[in-house]
Amino acid sequence: MRSAVTLLASIPSPSSGVLELGPITIHMYGLMLLAGIAACIFITGKRWVARGGDWDLIFRVAVWGVGAGIVGARLYHLATSWDQVPDEWWGPFAVWEGGLGIWGGIAGGVLVGGIVAKRAGASVTALLDAAAPGLLVAQAIGRVGNWWNQELFGEPTDLPWGLEIDTDRRPDAYIFDSTFHPTFLYEALWNLAAAALLLVLDSRFRFRPPALFALYVSLYTGFRFYVESLRIDPSEHIAGLRVNSWMSLILFVLSTSFFVYWQFFRGRRDERRRRSSKRVEPKTAMAVPRGRVRPRR
Repeated sequence: MRSAVTLLASIPSPSSGVLELGPITIHMYGLMLLAGIAACIFITGKRWVARGGDWDLIFRVAVWGVGAGIVGARLYHLATSWDQVPDEWWGPFAVWEGGLGIWGGIAGGVLVGGIVAKRAGASVTALLDAAAPGLLVAQAIGRVGNWWNQELFGEPTDLPWGLEIDTDRRPDAYIFDSTFHPTFLYEALWNLAAAALLLVLDSRFRFRPPALFALYVSLYTGFRFYVESLRIDPSEHIAGLRVNSWMSLILFVLSTSFFVYWQFFRGRRDERRRRSSKRVEPKTAMAVPRGRVRPRR
């Protein structure tokens, strides 16, 4: 039996993910998504301008990158969690019900945004580094949308910050449990802390683009692997691990390896090459073509 103190300290969930304002219906999941996008654009724009760039490019990248990111995120969800899509004709398009895979979103946004930046003559790798902290903040805000929809929570817990979930939202195996790990909150807080860490590191050390972006992927996926171990929502499994757990593990290994190589080993190699190219070659005597000997006087 949970104590009264624990129940009073638990986190309540909204009774609905929709906010009615007279004739206007606002889906809070979508609103959190828009708020996260706005935060990312603002942070990235400020960092890009501070590095000598201009706002115009950020707005152009945002227009195309955000659209591609949403499409990519939805396609990833449909490919990996089709059984969770509403069984209606509009089901594949119902992003307000949740169901946006971060992996597809980042891939789509980076690909199309990179094309726009490349065509504008900007450095794609430098832009990735400028965007890294903003992406983490956007993901943190977006996770609040999961709270509104009462989704993607973890296993049952008696901790004081347990998340209250309505009976009709609980998996059948946990129908008699009322409070669960608020994995949305864990991930949101981690993302904000990681964004702050990137900003501090970027202000104190010299990173070789896109090393900061690689570090962003490493920090996010490392913690995401832990969060996936807590979640109990339906998911495809491969060799006993959730699909997203595998994705987190693979991306963590790749991004961490790339960061170490690119920032430390590749940088030293390039520095040695620069130093070698600056060395003054000793002057050599001009060679006399064979068969042509100067006559003696």
